[in-house]
Amino acid sequence: MTSFIRPAADGDAEAISAIYNPYILNTCITFEEQCVTAVEMAERIRLTQAAGLPWLVAGEGSQVLGYAYAAKWRLRPAYRHSVETTVYLSPAAMGKGFGTQLYSALIGLLRQQNVHAVIGGIAQPNEASVALHEKLGFCKVAHFPQVGFKFDRWLDVGYWQLNL
Repeated sequence: MTSFIRPAADGDAEAISAIYNPYILNTCITFEEQCVTAVEMAERIRLTQAAGLPWLVAGEGSQVLGYAYAAKWRLRPAYRHSVETTVYLSPAAMGKGFGTQLYSALIGLLRQQNVHAVIGGIAQPNEASVALHEKLGFCKVAHFPQVGFKFDRWLDVGYWQLNL
């Protein structure tokens, strides 16, 4: 279990990049194809928080083992009460409840911020992410076949939604 969950700080960008970059290089979980530097990650964190949205980190001791954040779902004003959420864990944190605790904390903050719809986009297949979302009350609302192309293959994306 986690010993801390807190808002991300600039100093966390290197640890967050170290968690995220193996997903870029070795999986289809993210559709990014180039590694993200700590400087780029710090800017992403800054922009998210400047938009009034949460970016959290979780870990043990002083080690960051996972992160989760919310981003605007779409730019049009009518979407202002909807967000897309993301959660990533280091291999050392998997299967230990970090994802559930981190995502639950993020959802708790979103409840306080007048967010109505929380949307999780999940590259398919990804049984662990589907299980996490459904455990927290998300329901599948869409499936887009072959919308991503990575590692020389077409990939599907499903969307799960939780109304707060």
